[in-house]
Amino acid sequence: MQLTDAAVRQAKPKDKSYKMADSQGLYIQVMPSGSKHWKMKYRFAGREKKLSFGEYPRVSLRDARSLRDEARNQITKGIDPSLEKRRNRLRGHVAAGNSFSDISREYCDKRRRDGDKAWAPSTAKRCEYLLSLLDSSIGKMPIDEIEPIDVLAAVRKIEAKGKLESSRRTMQLAGAVFRYAVASARLKSDPTRDLRGALINPTVTHYGAITDASQVGPLLRAIDAYKSQGMTDWALKLAPHVFVRPGELRSAQWEEFDLEARVWTIPAEKTKMRKPHHVPLSRQSVELVEQIRSITAPWSYIFPSLWSRKRPMSDNTLNAALRRMGYASSEMTAHGFRAMASTLLNESGKWSYDAIERALAHGDNNRVRAAYHRGAHWEERVTMAQWWSDYLDERRADVGQKGDEGSALSAAPEITSSSSGSVVINHDLGWRRSRGRR
Repeated sequence: MQLTDAAVRQAKPKDKSYKMADSQGLYIQVMPSGSKHWKMKYRFAGREKKLSFGEYPRVSLRDARSLRDEARNQITKGIDPSLEKRRNRLRGHVAAGNSFSDISREYCDKRRRDGDKAWAPSTAKRCEYLLSLLDSSIGKMPIDEIEPIDVLAAVRKIEAKGKLESSRRTMQLAGAVFRYAVASARLKSDPTRDLRGALINPTVTHYGAITDASQVGPLLRAIDAYKSQGMTDWALKLAPHVFVRPGELRSAQWEEFDLEARVWTIPAEKTKMRKPHHVPLSRQSVELVEQIRSITAPWSYIFPSLWSRKRPMSDNTLNAALRRMGYASSEMTAHGFRAMASTLLNESGKWSYDAIERALAHGDNNRVRAAYHRGAHWEERVTMAQWWSDYLDERRADVGQKGDEGSALSAAPEITSSSSGSVVINHDLGWRRSRGRR
């Protein structure tokens, strides 16, 4: 006999819970507390199971019967309604934070903590900024509702402003977010997959760099003559000798230096390859660092910001100084010291390719080879570092002589185990300052 709404409403609680059956497995269970719950008993794959539909009167008799019929239809199709209910509940939890902006923030947080593949802080900041450019267009859209045309329209707004490289990189990052959503079971496929070739390709430009040996001397003399309010000129003096990446130089901290051992160890989190990089220091480099220490040693950063000692100098400081010295961005950049060293060290013919690549902290795609070469060229790199600093001194002193690269390189001194002596420093150029100057 089927239940009536009046019978359900008038059912009274007892000392123990009891059931009142309706039909086709549907029943209501009355609890001692007086609450009433709709349930359904059914068999699936030979096993007896139960399914809950909610509490009366929030779920009426009519609603309970409708839910029962829906569940029986699922059983007919070979779907277990209990399992499907759990899946729907999980989908609901996932969908709660399912906008593109939510998932992009989650993805960026993962990449910041992604082991040896983690983004550097500067990389993370740049990527988060580029993804934020999509907030006003697709940021609030549920990620599974975003179509290729939505992404293309959003990125073309960036392209229309002439920012071709930013638009290309933003498209790549959006694709990474979509693929992360696929991997975390919130999306079936990446909508940017078929958008390759849709954007204008930017013209590839290389960092401006002086690689002509005859131009090295004028550059070094210009650096010697340059005066800054903060530590910019000191950073420019050290940069040619160590030729590390600009971000590694400006964020250098005193605890990374062992001047007695003549080694600067850049921690993994600061390097592009996410591996510690050991930089051998020449006599000239040590001399410079010791002089810098007399100015900034009480602080954490070797080259602190002019505005706050708790932060390193900004990322455009060195390039701005080179512009003020008269070097256009196509002629010389802070990153160009690396190209200068790479080119002239290779052209000298004195050093192995592997030693130069290790000095530049370039990655090796062959893991076995990379593991073998990690420490195999250290002694050669130590000798090369001293040769390179001596070579720079030769070029600085070579006033008014325009000899070709070959003769300039061959004139550089050979380094032997007995190569020692004092380093000539031109103190008239203002290399020493009072400790109080900021």
